[in-house]
Amino acid sequence: MLIGAVILLFGRKLFWLCVAAVGFAAGIELAPYFVHQPTPLLALTFALVLGFVGALVALFLQKVAIAIAGFLAGGKLAIAIAAAFFFQHANYLTIIFIIGGIIGAVLLLSLFDWALIVLSAVVGAYLIESAIVLPTAGMAVLFVALAIVGVFVQAMAMRTRQVV
Repeated sequence: MLIGAVILLFGRKLFWLCVAAVGFAAGIELAPYFVHQPTPLLALTFALVLGFVGALVALFLQKVAIAIAGFLAGGKLAIAIAAAFFFQHANYLTIIFIIGGIIGAVLLLSLFDWALIVLSAVVGAYLIESAIVLPTAGMAVLFVALAIVGVFVQAMAMRTRQVV
């Protein structure tokens, strides 16, 4: 939840941490696809490795990291949206992830600052929301409210930086 809050409020400034967190979240989600019923320790290890690789890529290969972060965040967001609106989304997870990933990568590369603000706010809101147990309607309201707050805080920080 703490990493989610940091990404929610400072994702643009801490780009490498945002990429690492997206890699970590993707690792948690992808571990069961590589190992049938992974132990929690194996899933955590897989997530930490992906997060570490994401942070290294973000520091040394920024454009590649931007595309990868956009792809992973866009894919994760597409699956979350599909889960919220479609009951049979599980049959199409791969294609939903790929299409959302491509859209996220293109968006992040072309509109880097604003896309990073929006995607980091959404990822931060998702990480916070997934750590809290609420009814479905409460989760949706919390997610939207957190994402809006994250976008607002980061946009104000970017605006004050441009004025100075």
